[in-house]
Amino acid sequence: MKKNQTFRNLVTISLIGILCVYTVSAQQFNNKEIEKAMVRAMEWQEAHPIFAVAPTDWTNGAYQVGIARAHKTTQNQIFLAALKNTGYRNKWNTYDRYFHADDVTVSYGYLYLVMNDTRKNYVDLKPTETFIQKHLYEPNKWRDGTDKDPVKNILWWWCDALFMAPPMLTLYANHTGEMNHLDTMHKYYMETYNLLYNKEEHLFARDTRYQWKGNADDLKEENGKKIFWSRGNGWVLGGLALILDDMPKDYKHRDFYLNLYKEMAAKIKSIQPEDGLWRTSLLSPESFDHGEVSGSGFYTFALAWGINNGILDKSEYVSSVYKAWAALEKCQQDTGMVGWVQNIGADPQPASVDSWQNFGTGAFLLAGSEILKMDD
Repeated sequence: MKKNQTFRNLVTISLIGILCVYTVSAQQFNNKEIEKAMVRAMEWQEAHPIFAVAPTDWTNGAYQVGIARAHKTTQNQIFLAALKNTGYRNKWNTYDRYFHADDVTVSYGYLYLVMNDTRKNYVDLKPTETFIQKHLYEPNKWRDGTDKDPVKNILWWWCDALFMAPPMLTLYANHTGEMNHLDTMHKYYMETYNLLYNKEEHLFARDTRYQWKGNADDLKEENGKKIFWSRGNGWVLGGLALILDDMPKDYKHRDFYLNLYKEMAAKIKSIQPEDGLWRTSLLSPESFDHGEVSGSGFYTFALAWGINNGILDKSEYVSSVYKAWAALEKCQQDTGMVGWVQNIGADPQPASVDSWQNFGTGAFLLAGSEILKMDD
């Protein structure tokens, strides 16, 4: 009897402990304040436009994805208005390199408007449809492996591409019912997965330059470990959450994406620094020993999405998510600007309190959009 009573007491204590984690963590945040922070971030970014090459490029595209998801959660019309303004300014165009996944990311926002605004006839999807057709089905130097650069020998040769095109393609297939685009997307996704995914580390190399070939030219961190870039893997994990959110539950290849998502989520959780923010070099955090917002924002979004959709065990992941969001909040200045964003790049580099980019704001909005649902 004493053993049974002791066991029951231990179970009760454990359950109380779990509930306390949820309660204390949830009480740290106020949903009204989170939404205000998201609005301030977007308003500051709208007042300080920045692009790599053009307002139709990938930097603005990633920002628009964040705005779309912010509206989806909050239904705040200020986010919808920002999406419309971008579409009108861009004349609903993509950027003009049809071979490049980066140049269609911005279409996610256009598609979101068609699917979620009560008025739909003002959005022109013809440029997006032209891009999809040319990108997926017409010859180009990357897809055909004819580029002079040996690194660029498949269509999506860099891991960032798995955020830039696949979520938009999934949303488009969802909108049109044309599942053939999902099948083609899966074909090219598998090429990237087979080329860049490290099945031991459960992380993606940014591109083939960062894979080890067993010779003196292998790129490595000062601690001797492989280079796995935080934002690069953030693109992938955040992209997986977006893909799964819009992919039909009965799609024949869905389990591949679901299993990859869960495998990467477990890895990312296991290497989260104590202060909540991931470093730009995932396996060598001491290289630049400070948190970085863009990669961390994508991870926070993806992990929170998994909890909210019953894919990740809340008891295992909730403290990681709340810790990350608390740290992200501290990176927003009083003006609304979100700092500590690594600049445009392809490998781990430092950030600073005053370094910002529109895609960093997009990652912040994505994270907030799922944090708002956590105490539902």
